[in-house]
Amino acid sequence: MSRREQIEAMLADDPTDQFLRYGLALELAKAGEHQQSLEIHRGLQREKYIPAYFMAGQQLTSIDHINEARSVLRAGIAAADEVGDAHAAREMREYLTNLGQLGE
Repeated sequence: MSRREQIEAMLADDPTDQFLRYGLALELAKAGEHQQSLEIHRGLQREKYIPAYFMAGQQLTSIDHINEARSVLRAGIAAADEVGDAHAAREMREYLTNLGQLGE
């Protein structure tokens, strides 16, 4: 059984588990299934699951959706600040600064 299949089996028991959904999004991204992966990240972002913002920003960058990545990262920084996750906010700020050097 693949890692993805294992995660999907566990999600069948608890579809609300944020960490498992995040793991599935990562597996989908690795498989090049970006639309599905990003949809999971969006759902997690609506629940203020902070790691989903950074991963979505990185994934969007990898598929050349730079402006969308910037928007997601800005929202992630605000969400991280809101919940007091200074480490995540700092990482996303640094990544966003580096994106600025890529141009439009």
